[in-house]
Amino acid sequence: MNAPPNIDPVPAHSDSDVVHWLTNDTRDERFIDNIFAELCVRLQRAGIPVKRATLHLLIYHPQWLGARIIWADGMREAELARVDYDVRERSEYIGSPANEILDGAAEVRENLERDPSLGRQHAVYDEMRAKGLTDYVAWPLYHTLGKRHIVTFATDRPGGFDDAHIARLLKLLPVLALVSEIRMKNRLARTLLETYVGSHAGELILAGATRRGSGTTVRAAIMICDLRDFTRISDNWPRDDVIDLLNGYFDAMSEPIARHGGEILKFIGDGLLAIFPLSQPQACANLLHAVTEARQAMVALNEKNGETGRAPLNYGIGVHVGDVMYGNIGSRTRLDFTVIGPAVNMASRLETLTKQLGRTVLLSRAFADFVERDFDLERVGEHPVRGFNDPIELFAYHG
Repeated sequence: MNAPPNIDPVPAHSDSDVVHWLTNDTRDERFIDNIFAELCVRLQRAGIPVKRATLHLLIYHPQWLGARIIWADGMREAELARVDYDVRERSEYIGSPANEILDGAAEVRENLERDPSLGRQHAVYDEMRAKGLTDYVAWPLYHTLGKRHIVTFATDRPGGFDDAHIARLLKLLPVLALVSEIRMKNRLARTLLETYVGSHAGELILAGATRRGSGTTVRAAIMICDLRDFTRISDNWPRDDVIDLLNGYFDAMSEPIARHGGEILKFIGDGLLAIFPLSQPQACANLLHAVTEARQAMVALNEKNGETGRAPLNYGIGVHVGDVMYGNIGSRTRLDFTVIGPAVNMASRLETLTKQLGRTVLLSRAFADFVERDFDLERVGEHPVRGFNDPIELFAYHG
């Protein structure tokens, strides 16, 4: 939860005070919901009878379309809700003020005191009337290149907002647009980095770790997973079905990894590379707990796929532990934040051996040393591993 805004106890007596605060005194506040809540309180102190306000931002996060920030009189913190991609197909959106604004309206104004049958017909207006609100206005909030977001204000003042109130609110919109765009783009940059390179790597990049060749040595448990026979599936199934199969597989594998403290560094076609840094307590045990849950999720996924006639997905997992170089590698203009080193190569070779040895999960002796007293492992002997001089003692995990 975001920290509540630290609202200056000295009332703002004019529009210029509010604009000055919004322009100059919000630079240390990271979260737009906190800024928006304080803005509404300051508007009240400036004599604008705001009782309820909302800010709707289109984020285009991988999982949700946007965010809705709601403030009401008496709240010290605004309420933040995510908006799903399918919202535009639902009744809460169709015919709503947001629908009108995003379809091009320059303003939506509704007198909530008049006979409801004479006004716009949507549940949101009925809800506001039930709360005693008398007037409502919504405007587009323009970000760079004309991208539209939405801000709304409502009052319970008899007679609604007067012309002066509306003019004063309109005066604030360009500044609110700038302030909200900066916060939104900061959050979007962080979200995109977390989505494409992982949370830890994203934090390092935002902190300035962007120079090619920069990096650090990390001791970690390494997990590489790859689908078997995926070429056959991709050649014989429609494209959309293949993508759906892949997404289901990656969900089954990825969610347990994240839940147990691992970080997925990359998806490679139908495979993934994840690490569990040994700086975390019980990192190796956590990796095996993640593998256990991922295997259970894959069983459920294959049962579901079987009901629709889809082929079951088989996979192999190779696990090793060792030092890896963690940092920026690539060309002068295109970098990848990843891990490399013999330990990564070993995990990859073990994944390849899973098919040859008829095991789903293979662990190196180096990794097994961390967990064999707490987990039931099957010793499968010493085996040559391509690229390594000596045979490696291997263990299978069936959890």
